[in-house]
Amino acid sequence: MLYRHGNTGIIGTQGAGGGGAALLLWRLVASIVPWRLEANSATIEYKALSTVGTICTMLRQQEVTMVRLGGAASPAYISVFRGLQTHFRRHGIALDWVLYADYDALVEAFVKREIDLAWNAPLAYVKIKRRLQDPCQVVAMRDVDVNFTTHFITHASSGITTVQDLKGKRVALGSRGSMQAGLLPYYFLQQLGLNPAHDLAVCSFYDERQGNMSPEERDVVERVCRQEYDAGAVSKRTIEALQAEGALAPDSLRIIWSSPGYSHCCFTAHSDMDPALVQKITQAFVAITASDPAGKAVLDGEACKAFVPGITTGWESLEKAAEQAGML
Repeated sequence: MLYRHGNTGIIGTQGAGGGGAALLLWRLVASIVPWRLEANSATIEYKALSTVGTICTMLRQQEVTMVRLGGAASPAYISVFRGLQTHFRRHGIALDWVLYADYDALVEAFVKREIDLAWNAPLAYVKIKRRLQDPCQVVAMRDVDVNFTTHFITHASSGITTVQDLKGKRVALGSRGSMQAGLLPYYFLQQLGLNPAHDLAVCSFYDERQGNMSPEERDVVERVCRQEYDAGAVSKRTIEALQAEGALAPDSLRIIWSSPGYSHCCFTAHSDMDPALVQKITQAFVAITASDPAGKAVLDGEACKAFVPGITTGWESLEKAAEQAGML
């Protein structure tokens, strides 16, 4: 059968086996403009409401861009990345994703351009910046990743009121690789005039303690509450989460010092990624909401309420701490 657009002259043919590209375009026209059938003719003529240029523009807007996303292996990330894949598809981005054994493997993959986007932990982002010697583009962050804060805590009945009072005391930290509970608190103690190796009776990392049954920051809180340690370092986010679930009474601990706000995890893109694509990706992240099942899976998996446009500041203290610790 022969199809012809009366105003533009687009013609396509369809035989028993299917049709061509022109027919596909013709069907798009047919789906959006009024038409009329001439009874004595094999020609179906449509009254066009738009030009071919408008239709082609619509087709270009429907083009799907492929983006490769990488993350570090975690059971939660499977549902998170599947949710992102569904959500991004609706925004014209075909998301292909892969999980790596650890963040060092993720850094290598990004540096070698095996992936376009990396869901980075803070230290991984700093390592990528150092490896590439080129500013990366931070396309998005969780709302909780901006102005992240570390607290030094003590038991409510303790006589400790300042960081200087920790001299000669027992202090529990998170793991060495934890930015908020390990690496940065150790660095903060040094910046505040204490040498953890000499001025504290004990300064232990989660990796060094025996009988760890809880996640690292929860372990710190539990040991300080039991007064096995005089003080500890945890993130503000952990304190709020424990209080919200009823696992920590509001008056059981005291905060003796809080860090300045800093940046945490981020989605990182290569510095030469097309600015239009960067904007498209950022807009897709910002559009994620809990009202959509795919969006809810992402937000629940990341324990946040929203995603925000990325920033490139806030990792300065971490970079200095990591460099001092020989981690870069």
